[in-house]
Formats: sequence, C-alpha cells, structure tokens
Amino acid sequence: MEDAYILGHVDHTLLKATATWEEISVLCDEAIRYKTASVCVPPYYISRIRAAYPDLNICTVIGFPLGYDAAATKITAARTALEDGADELDMVVNITDVKNGAYEQIKNEISDLKKIAGNRILKVIVETCYLEEPEKVALCRAVTDAGADYIKTSTGFGTGGATMEDVLLFKANIGPGVKIKASGGIRTREDMQAYIEAGCSRLGTSSAIAILTEGAGKGY
Repeated sequence: MEDAYILGHVDHTLLKATATWEEISVLCDEAIRYKTASVCVPPYYISRIRAAYPDLNICTVIGFPLGYDAAATKITAARTALEDGADELDMVVNITDVKNGAYEQIKNEISDLKKIAGNRILKVIVETCYLEEPEKVALCRAVTDAGADYIKTSTGFGTGGATMEDVLLFKANIGPGVKIKASGGIRTREDMQAYIEAGCSRLGTSSAIAILTEGAGKGY
C-alpha cells in the first residue's frame, strides 16, 4: 500500500486544548503538502483556517470530547461551524443516552445534525472504550437509521482508542451507506494499513505524516 494512498484516508488531527495558531498552520501546511483527506481542528480555528487556506478540507468536532451537551447546543455549534467554513462535522454521541438506553433520542439527535450538515459529511463518534458490545451494535443501527455518513470509534481523549475488534463489529452491523473512521491510538504504518484493509475509509490521527515521513509518530 503506497504512502500517498494511506495519507488520502487521514484526517490530519490537532485537537489538544493548548493548540496554537502556529501549530495549526503547520498542520494545514502538512495537509496540503501530503494531500490528506482533511484537517480535523477545534471549532475556534475554522474561520481563520478558511481565510488562510481557502481550498483546504476542514473537519471539526461537535460536542467534543464528552458528548453530553444538550442537543440544541450541538445544533447551534454545528450551524456555527458550517457558517465559519467547516466542510465536515465529527459529533460525539450522547453517551449518557447510551447508558440510559435512549437510542431513539440518540437517533433523533444524529438525524437533526445530518439535516443541518446536508450534503456535507457527518461522522458520529461513539467512544467505544465506554461501551459494551450490545451498545455498540445498537449504535450502529442508530447511526445507520439517522442517515449519518460515518461511524467513528473514538475521540482520542477517552480511556482507549480504535481496535480492530470494534472496526470489524461496525462493519458487520452498519448499513451499506455508512463508512467507518478509526481514530485514537493509531501510531504505526502497520496499524494504518490494517485499518484501511479492514474497511476504514478514514483514519483520525496526528501521527500519520510523522510516521510515514520520519518513521516516528507524535501520538494522538
């Protein structure tokens, strides 16, 4: 598998709380140079990135990283992000709803955000490290029924990241229109290739370019 092919699946990510504009600029420059699928950045920086990099594909996060914002808050955040110039939204599912078994409410929240996103990509982060297998399966159904574009494993801020077991579970339970994004803890070329071969259309990592160009990653 060619490095360029791998990088074309990568959402080049910088979501740490202390991210500076200088660091964000480096991220964007790298994304353009190495032709990553997108940059995944804090909402605060969207408009500034759009002005400085008008052709860059910008992904941002909604309800990040804990997911328990009110649905109305997520809706407002999504609208603001898109108005500022975001092209893709990665929303965090309401994990408290999962634990309460409120899957209809989860489906409705995802559906509302997809209506706002329209033809732009909506990815749903389910944060697998906090879930039991039946919850993961139920979320595959909710994400599918709500019309989201992707199901995503992790925020990278929880107690664990992507696993092959979860990716294969998703693959067996999502609908045909839903794609998979693996994120969190992806730190080797072998990991990236394995996830793509398993069916992931996107990888969320800050390490891909460093791994493929320098042989060492920076971690998520």
